[in-house]
Amino acid sequence: MRSILASKPIIIFSILAFILSSCSSIKKTRRPVYGNNGGGVTQPTTLTVKRLGPYVMEKPDKGDVDKYSVMMGVRKSDIRNGRLYSFIDDWMGTPYKFGGLDKDGVDCSGFVYRLQQEVYDIDNMPRSTNLQVNFIKRKYEEDLKEGDLVFFDFDGKQFSHVGVYLQNGYVVHASTRKGVMIIKLKDPYMYKYFSRAGSVMVEREGETESSGG
Repeated sequence: MRSILASKPIIIFSILAFILSSCSSIKKTRRPVYGNNGGGVTQPTTLTVKRLGPYVMEKPDKGDVDKYSVMMGVRKSDIRNGRLYSFIDDWMGTPYKFGGLDKDGVDCSGFVYRLQQEVYDIDNMPRSTNLQVNFIKRKYEEDLKEGDLVFFDFDGKQFSHVGVYLQNGYVVHASTRKGVMIIKLKDPYMYKYFSRAGSVMVEREGETESSGG
């Protein structure tokens, strides 16, 4: 009994020391900044995905041209990728579902996975957001082109959300509240979580090219 009682102060001290050291670590940890200023964060080695064959862009439907040129404030002649806007129109409003990958419900990375597969013929795009970020060549915001990926840090989690850049500052993504939708990248709510963006790097027949625009 004495040995047990004698060990109690040691056990209590060890627990307190662990708690205090953990809190200290949390307080000293600063969330890195991944926006255009870089924040001193090193870009990981960019990996490549594979395209099934030469990319063929299809002419868009007139209805899609009229609809999305007005929605994004661009010229009708700027809506050129029929496969992209047909895909978006087909998925628009699909509800959010964590782990979902179909029209019954889809999450952000699942939507990007399906878009890259069906629009850009990407054969092996990773399914999860934290892996997809390793397959982009990082860009500044002002250099983004249609088809580039944009990442956000929600709830303090690095690269926890992803969308696809379109034109004129607009992004399509699977929102947890409204499902698949198009928003402004500089939407007051979204933009403060903007983390990183870039082009998907595609390897085909030994050559590396950029997916999308």
